[in-house]
Amino acid sequence: MNKKIFTTVLLTVFVSITIFSQEKLWTLEECVNYALENNITVRKGTNVLLSNEQDVIETKGNFLPTVSANASQSLNLGNQEVFQGQFVDRTSHNTNLGLSINQTIFNGFRNTNLYKQAQLNLEVNQMELDRIRDDISLNVVNAYLNVLFNREKLEIAKAQVEFSNKQLDQVNKLVEAGVQPRANTYDAIATASKDEQNLTIAENNYDLALLSLSQFLQLPYEGFQVAFEEVENPSAALMYNDVKPILEYAYVNRPEIKVAEKNIENSLLSTELAKSGFLPSVSFGYGFGTNVFFSNLTQDEETFLNQLNDQKSHNFSLSVGIPIFSGFQNKTNVAKTKIQQENSVLELEQTKLNLESSIQRAFTDAKAAFKTYEASKKSLVAQEMAFQNAQERYNMGALNAFDLEQTRIQLVNAQSNLTNSKYDFVFKTKVLDFYLGKSLID
Repeated sequence: MNKKIFTTVLLTVFVSITIFSQEKLWTLEECVNYALENNITVRKGTNVLLSNEQDVIETKGNFLPTVSANASQSLNLGNQEVFQGQFVDRTSHNTNLGLSINQTIFNGFRNTNLYKQAQLNLEVNQMELDRIRDDISLNVVNAYLNVLFNREKLEIAKAQVEFSNKQLDQVNKLVEAGVQPRANTYDAIATASKDEQNLTIAENNYDLALLSLSQFLQLPYEGFQVAFEEVENPSAALMYNDVKPILEYAYVNRPEIKVAEKNIENSLLSTELAKSGFLPSVSFGYGFGTNVFFSNLTQDEETFLNQLNDQKSHNFSLSVGIPIFSGFQNKTNVAKTKIQQENSVLELEQTKLNLESSIQRAFTDAKAAFKTYEASKKSLVAQEMAFQNAQERYNMGALNAFDLEQTRIQLVNAQSNLTNSKYDFVFKTKVLDFYLGKSLID
């Protein structure tokens, strides 16, 4: 009986979770936040930062002395020659204790530069993670808008099916009344069938858009739905009048520019590290040791603690290493790092050129998209008037079914073009917002 109750409760919980997941409507903000928290690339980037933090701690430790302790215990058994030709059975115990401290005093500023480089690597990878997060946000917005776009296309297809079915009913009535020929019925049936086919295509495109977004978020596709947020009709207020402020902001604030600048700093530090090979190194060492010895051949040995105290020893050392010749290794290391330094400068210039090209292209595309949207609005108004006029002429018998269908197709194309141009412009303004560091989910 208890097993049945447990099974019933488990099924109830499973069904409840399934229903909840199916009823969940994901907003744009939720999609972006979920992607930023759960995307594998972001999580790997976060782990890289954690590793960099450990590198910083490690390089800090280079400034501290190293301390080590040692202890040993030995036991010797067997015959031992005490005097020439005289052997005795000897058992001895030997205990050694020691402590050593070593401190690098100077090594050509190598430790200092290694610490700076570790901090710099942490900053660079943080900026790289910011860039990855920005790219993921933009991709999620694009995928989400694609879902909304296909949803609107689906609504248009449904409206066309509804219209063609009503048109078919009207034609049937006119044919039965003898106003129109029987052939018009077949034309209306063909039109309705074509609209049904277009509806199926629109449904498939919408499902594929949902699948693409769910896969990007790494969520199960089954039951995945998004909130149908209304995308307002674009206006000239969304359009940027000048690309120069966008470029100026991007040159200062975009992560890829900052990363390229930090790479130049990193190459300078690499050069300084290579130069340290020409400089002397100085280190200090201190050692402390003591030992205890017992043997069965002596009876008057001091106690263990007394021997530890009596046999203490201290050792101090100061060593200086002066490089004289390294087989051109130091020289070639410095030369290579200077070449890398020049490449880092070139990489910064290339990054700026790429960024400028991308922003200029995005700005030009946005302007063209807005013009296309404005033209599509005018075209839709004209096609609606043309279709209304054609429908009136068709009802009066002054226009045949073929010409009416051609006018309707032009209207459907105008509606589709307006939807395309609207979402195209909205996304391209989001790209410009992206380069200006604005929120993509507002």
